[in-house]
Amino acid sequence: MTDKDQEKLATFSDRSPRLKRELATVITMIGIYCRAHHETTAPLCHHCSKLKDYVIERLSHCIFAGDKPTCAKCPVHCYKPSRRSEIITVMRYSGPRMMIHHPYLALRHVLDGRRVVKKLSSENCKKSSEKRESPQ
Repeated sequence: MTDKDQEKLATFSDRSPRLKRELATVITMIGIYCRAHHETTAPLCHHCSKLKDYVIERLSHCIFAGDKPTCAKCPVHCYKPSRRSEIITVMRYSGPRMMIHHPYLALRHVLDGRRVVKKLSSENCKKSSEKRESPQ
């Protein structure tokens, strides 16, 4: 993880340790995927770097904040369909490899996936639809 990523993680810790952990997990997964599929000397290729920036942007607007479920269990799909398919591909490849490369993050992600998903209140539903309609 780069220094820039560490700075972004620090801003998330003000909101929620759960969001910070989610962001660290996804950035790690993107790194595992990129190293295996793209030839680059940088930590991430240009495409994966853009995907990481998109993930950071979406997580920064998460309506669940500290109660955020894992993406697979989330009732609000905040990614555009094309980006969602990209991140699904990344997660399917990187998920099983997380136990080798980052066992702590992998275990925490599994435990977070077992959390009960809170129902959205009507106020949160309204916020969610407003955020999805805003251009990204």
